[in-house]
Amino acid sequence: MRFIAIISALLLPLGAAVAQDYPARPITMLVPFAAGGPTDTIARLTAAGMAKSLGQQVIVENATGAGGTIGATRAARAQPDGYTLLIHHVGISTAATLYRNLSYDTKTAFAPIGLVTNAPMTIIARPDFPANTLKELVAYAQQQGDKLTYANAGLGAASHLCGMLFMTAIQKQLTTVPYKGNGPIMNDLLGKQIDLTCDQATNTTGPITAKQVKAYAITTRERLKSLPDLPTADEAGLKGFELGVWHGIYAPKGTPPAVVQKLTAALQSALKDPTLIARFNDINTEPVPQDKATPEALGAMLASEIDRWAPIIKAAGQYAD
Repeated sequence: MRFIAIISALLLPLGAAVAQDYPARPITMLVPFAAGGPTDTIARLTAAGMAKSLGQQVIVENATGAGGTIGATRAARAQPDGYTLLIHHVGISTAATLYRNLSYDTKTAFAPIGLVTNAPMTIIARPDFPANTLKELVAYAQQQGDKLTYANAGLGAASHLCGMLFMTAIQKQLTTVPYKGNGPIMNDLLGKQIDLTCDQATNTTGPITAKQVKAYAITTRERLKSLPDLPTADEAGLKGFELGVWHGIYAPKGTPPAVVQKLTAALQSALKDPTLIARFNDINTEPVPQDKATPEALGAMLASEIDRWAPIIKAAGQYAD
């Protein structure tokens, strides 16, 4: 026991020295989705803000494929030295159930750094859809069932999760039509080829404002400043319906606590930057409060979201492998 105590005492200054010298070179932030999308935009803004206080570049690298699990796998297998980070959205929690043969354990593979933002989604329909309110939409969907088409951007996409949550809430299955991205979905919605979808407000605010689509609700607890007349789903009649596309930053498991602390401090500093706040506002989201940009808050969110989505995915019987 005395030997272990001596070794521990010797390692403490070493860990402090590592943290003091960190970062000594650029950091890579892996984005598991394509360049130009909402997660990529959030990543680049956040990386630029963190670089200011870290004194090193934070380079964004897109590692796409398999619903975000390719990038997550790379991060899980990276050296736990603070030089490889992962930014991921709500899909990191659903992948734990959607993919039954993941090479990593989502609950234990990462050292959380902190939450970044929680972007709202919108429930929308083709412009000539019969229902005019969310209550009318629910009643019509319950009546029509699988005669209605619901489009999503593929298994594990936020639109897929929103659709599962909606169908669970109304206790009716619609015909699901998978696409390879949100762009083609919007094209077909505007062209009246499909009935419904759920997409991030980043992508839908323009069409909603231009009245090119019918909008029924925001999926988060508060209304959007850019769409003040659009009620939340809870306000409009789907009590308890909530889905935010939350984003968090992770390091590989085993990253020294002092390095995690430095990264968290850099994240918190970035989220207070007026430039970042303004740019986030441009894409219809905002930074989380400082008490959410912590390892504890992100760890709790990840665990609770894994538990939340597992029974919904299993009930739907939709798996990605």
